[in-house]
Amino acid sequence: MPTAPGTILLAGATGFVGRNLYPALCAAGYVVRCGSRDPDSARRKHPDRDWVRFDADLPRSVPAALAGTKAAIYLVHHLAAAGDYEAHEERAAVGLSVAAAAAGVERIVYLGGVLPRGRASKHLRSRLHTGLVLRSGPTPTFELRASMIVGAGSDSFELAKEISTRAPVLLFPDWLASRSQPVAIADVVVAILTALRLPTAAGGVYALPGPETLSAREILRRIARAAGNHPPALRLPFLPRSVAGQLVARLARRTPAVGRELALGLGTDLTAADDGIFALLPDHVRQPFDDAVRQALCAPSYL
Repeated sequence: MPTAPGTILLAGATGFVGRNLYPALCAAGYVVRCGSRDPDSARRKHPDRDWVRFDADLPRSVPAALAGTKAAIYLVHHLAAAGDYEAHEERAAVGLSVAAAAAGVERIVYLGGVLPRGRASKHLRSRLHTGLVLRSGPTPTFELRASMIVGAGSDSFELAKEISTRAPVLLFPDWLASRSQPVAIADVVVAILTALRLPTAAGGVYALPGPETLSAREILRRIARAAGNHPPALRLPFLPRSVAGQLVARLARRTPAVGRELALGLGTDLTAADDGIFALLPDHVRQPFDDAVRQALCAPSYL
């Protein structure tokens, strides 16, 4: 049965997607319990919200955060964490799965990454494995797979923006011909709300493709153009991805480690086989890439 409005745990409520999703959940009638590793700090910024500790490093915090909830939206990842973040993400997913089953949670909605057409990067392998762990548990799970999410504060979009606006020259190795389907944050919010309303028997994997299939080169060019920047482009056919990752890490002012990992994930197509969850929404028109970029460039990176 679809989830009727009730109490939902929003795990990762202080992150980019969580900040955009919270008002839409409230407008839909859900009672939102916001999960954060540092609820005291989050409460000072948003004292009107219900904050609880949700920390994979403190396993006892997970059952307490889930108690009395009907659904959990899992937006947590550990890409910026020190050490073996793949093992960290696996432990967190197992802990969530076990605790959700014990609490009688009706469904989990997980926002993950696209299955690449070629070899997956460490980052994507971890995201896909997290989805597998959750779907293998007893709680019906909706795994939503997106490539770049376009919005102010999105790691992948901010990285592309910094390259497009800070690099004196855009370097275009051949592997930047790889294609993806960037999706606007507004469409991601619609997709998550839809996953909450579908019958639990419909749980499984759903793609979240944007309306256009673009090469990485075209993404960088169009972001630069929208920002009023027109750097020259230089084709470097054999630039290794490891070297490109180091260059990107220097440009990524906020999160160089994240920038390096995301850059190393380029070079293979991240495209969906179909319209995924949007096929269930025939009246929904996805936001064009250029419109989403202009909106993101006009917004603060942190809401």
